[in-house]
Amino acid sequence: MSDGNKIGFWTCTALVVGNVIGLGIFILPASLAPYGFNAVIGWLVTLAGCLALARVFAHLSHALPDADGPYGYVRNTLGELPAYMALWAYWVSIWLTNAALATGAVGYLTVIVPELGRIQPALFALVLLWSFIAVNLFGVRMGGRVQVVTSALKLLPMAGIALLGAWVLFTTPAAYTAHPPTTPLTLGNVTAASTIALFAMLGLESASIPASRVINPGRTIPRATMTGTLLAAVVYIIVSTVPMLLIPQAELANANAPFALLMERHLGAGVGRWLALFVVVSGLGCLNGWTLLMGEITRTMANNGALPAMLGRENRRGAPVVALLVTGALASAMVWMSYSKSLVAAFTFITRVVTAANLPLYLCCSLALLVLWRRGAAPEAGREALFFGFAGVCYVIFAFVGSGHEPFLLALGLMAVGLPLYGLMRLRRPAAAPLKV
Repeated sequence: MSDGNKIGFWTCTALVVGNVIGLGIFILPASLAPYGFNAVIGWLVTLAGCLALARVFAHLSHALPDADGPYGYVRNTLGELPAYMALWAYWVSIWLTNAALATGAVGYLTVIVPELGRIQPALFALVLLWSFIAVNLFGVRMGGRVQVVTSALKLLPMAGIALLGAWVLFTTPAAYTAHPPTTPLTLGNVTAASTIALFAMLGLESASIPASRVINPGRTIPRATMTGTLLAAVVYIIVSTVPMLLIPQAELANANAPFALLMERHLGAGVGRWLALFVVVSGLGCLNGWTLLMGEITRTMANNGALPAMLGRENRRGAPVVALLVTGALASAMVWMSYSKSLVAAFTFITRVVTAANLPLYLCCSLALLVLWRRGAAPEAGREALFFGFAGVCYVIFAFVGSGHEPFLLALGLMAVGLPLYGLMRLRRPAAAPLKV
């Protein structure tokens, strides 16, 4: 593929920022409010862990620039079965996430334009879902352009919250000490808060997924991964801390729209309504980014014999057309399920697996870096690769413990469900040869 059909640093960075910062950021302050200052410590723990994971992906993309993203990283170090199990869970989590994003965006859109509420909600969500599938059928560069624009737009309200916090600090600094959180600092509260924060940071690996579509992946992906992860983490910490200090803890914990509450309290009634527009932009941008990755990860697995070969077919623009259509159909089924009164409880239960389903990928990639270090395949990284690989493993174990045993068991069950397909694909097609490192 020519460089004219590939994406560069800014698009890769936008993928990381856009996929990490989604709809959840607009309710995150309320979710973390019960933990008080434990949330700040939890964010610092999460920031350290996510930066370690970002360095893991950065080292892997530099050491294995010809590998087709995380599937190649794990397959060429730990073997085909671990690669399949980790990426299968990750693959399922993406189309579940897209269904949730589409339904969430519909809810906010009907608040902004009440007339849209006349449209059947499930149909409206499907229109949004398939609109972004259509965008990505024009190729990774088109999807990347949309991602850059929506990522820039979604950062505007975040900048507004930061500026509001700075303005209050300089004009009425006493507001920051008027009603501090009262929750005592405990290890359990820090662990719980850091787990919620990790949920918000999922997607830091986004730049590495379309590795074969990236210009100079050995250089571009590490830079974009670190830049995007650090930027997203800083944004999250700022916009979580300002409301926590300016709104009483009990009131913030019960707020359905904490940012709107904060802005209306300090800037006047009606201002918060405009924030809903940026919530929609953030959700749709996230939907576009995950749609792009959904097609790329499906194509990668198909080309490596982990999924049926037909899913790897591309159109003349290089878009994985069959992969996008099939995964779009799966996400559409989840959209219909979410609006079914008889199945909504099942849908809610399934989506609890999404976060835990990402952790096996993070664990396998951290172990992959340790294997490369042991092989001496990353001599330029040296002890740094050993440190970050070990730190990544420790952080994933910490995250599994913090998430509780039920999501962990559900994630294992999800991976087990994919094993029959793995066995069938192995019978039909021999294992792919590993890259030389």
